[in-house]
Amino acid sequence: MTDLLFREDAYLREAKGRVVAITSEGGIVLDQTVFYPTSGGQPGDSGALIWDGGAIDIATAVKGEADSVVLLPAEPAALPSEGIVVTQSINWDRRHRLMRVHTALHLLSVVIPLPVSGGAIASDKGRLDFDMPESPEDKAALEDDLNRLIACDMDVSAEWITDDELDAQPDLVKTMSVQPPRGSGKIRLIRIGVGTETADLQPCGGTHVANTQEIGRIRLGKIEKKGRQNRRVYLHLE
Repeated sequence: MTDLLFREDAYLREAKGRVVAITSEGGIVLDQTVFYPTSGGQPGDSGALIWDGGAIDIATAVKGEADSVVLLPAEPAALPSEGIVVTQSINWDRRHRLMRVHTALHLLSVVIPLPVSGGAIASDKGRLDFDMPESPEDKAALEDDLNRLIACDMDVSAEWITDDELDAQPDLVKTMSVQPPRGSGKIRLIRIGVGTETADLQPCGGTHVANTQEIGRIRLGKIEKKGRQNRRVYLHLE
């Protein structure tokens, strides 16, 4: 099991870690990591590992066995030995842009209050697939609503509930195709806003900005028809 440092502090850019395993494919597993692994539509982090006598670029991170995170080298190179301590650092500019897009997508699900059937995040844009038989009549109005929400200076925070508490509040789950992971006894929620001023609250394991103003202005892109009941809505960082 890898201790997920990014879950407690999404702004942590660098940390030490001890190599606990090298996978048969040449992936590196640390006892703790700042690298977010690919999941929930959010790409894994890229970055680098440095140790006494060596260094290696990391192309991405993925989930491994037994709740581990596997760091995948960008190209073949000498790997650190098991047991040694490395310094790990992420590509912060890319991560922060992913955080901005991810939080913006949560707010997109507020201005389009329909079930979500899919989504994807990139460093310059993101998209959500909605259960939406017809395209919105006024895309410009949706874009204005989204940017007004972003400008509301709302804090973004994480909290935890139990499986039973989530079962008692099924409306918290907006995604139709992906359900929150269960089995650990607790589920992470991301809240945008505070108390009665909450704009959004939903299960999410990804990384987010601390305040909506960090997102910056958003431009809505094309809206594609992806089936009789499905519309794909893109947003872009400006």
